[in-house]
Amino acid sequence: MDDFVTVAGVDDLESGELKKVVHEGKVLLLARVGDNYYCADNRCPHLGGDLSQGDLEGTIIKCPLHKSQFDLKDGKVIRWTNWSGIKLALSKIFRPPREMETYPLKIEEGKIMVQI
Repeated sequence: MDDFVTVAGVDDLESGELKKVVHEGKVLLLARVGDNYYCADNRCPHLGGDLSQGDLEGTIIKCPLHKSQFDLKDGKVIRWTNWSGIKLALSKIFRPPREMETYPLKIEEGKIMVQI
């Protein structure tokens, strides 16, 4: 893995806020929950929705497209889509649930640093 890179300052986000940042072509999602910060891939693993436009409830990010939900702490799938019945079953066959990619993060001297 590469070294940690600075992607934002701690004061760039309020608690409960999401922010899209781009570093060397990689689009990342930053989130702040209280005094904790999280970083993940900004594209939803379901159908590529822009997660920075989603809703944040605690550490759970909800995609604006199909309401897929993931835990920012570890990328685990909470809900794959808001579909039900046969549509959900087919979705899981053709696009099986997969975790979102998360990245190690540290705070140094007021800077948010991510290992990508």
